[in-house]
Amino acid sequence: MILKNCISLLILITVISGCSLIPARNVEIVSTPIEIEIMQPDLPRPVQLTAPKWFVVSEAKIVNPCKRSISFDPPKFNEEGVEQLKRPKTCDKSERENPDWPDGYTYLDQFMDEMKRQNNGEILFVATTIGDYKVMADDMQELKRYIKQMGEVVIYYRNVTINDKKGVGAAVKKNETTKD
Repeated sequence: MILKNCISLLILITVISGCSLIPARNVEIVSTPIEIEIMQPDLPRPVQLTAPKWFVVSEAKIVNPCKRSISFDPPKFNEEGVEQLKRPKTCDKSERENPDWPDGYTYLDQFMDEMKRQNNGEILFVATTIGDYKVMADDMQELKRYIKQMGEVVIYYRNVTINDKKGVGAAVKKNETTKD
């Protein structure tokens, strides 16, 4: 029992004293800056604006010219070598370019006929004043300015956080679409 107590006491002293019998090591603390890997967001996709189609229609009469015919003057040729035809000053209604147009046919009549053809006979007018059109144009410029500035902000933060390459700005491109 005494032997057991001595061994227990010896183990207890060793555990309590820890490693104090081993000489202490000097610990050196060094601070070094590390570069943080920041995940960069993708640039926003470019804005694709499509211009609306506007119609300006008046009640002016449309000229319905005569069809071109061969002239008795010396022939004239265009750049491709095709003979240029000349229009007579007067002609019959059946000899005109658009014989189905009635006399006094105006741009308004033509516009109405075209809109009826495109929209199954239905017509709807959307009108604006010149002042309201100017407001819409100013609003569009404001929208473009805002988008451009937001692109510059994104580029700024990309340049601040990425050291190796320069960011590029976002551009606004206008898509030209035509219907034939």
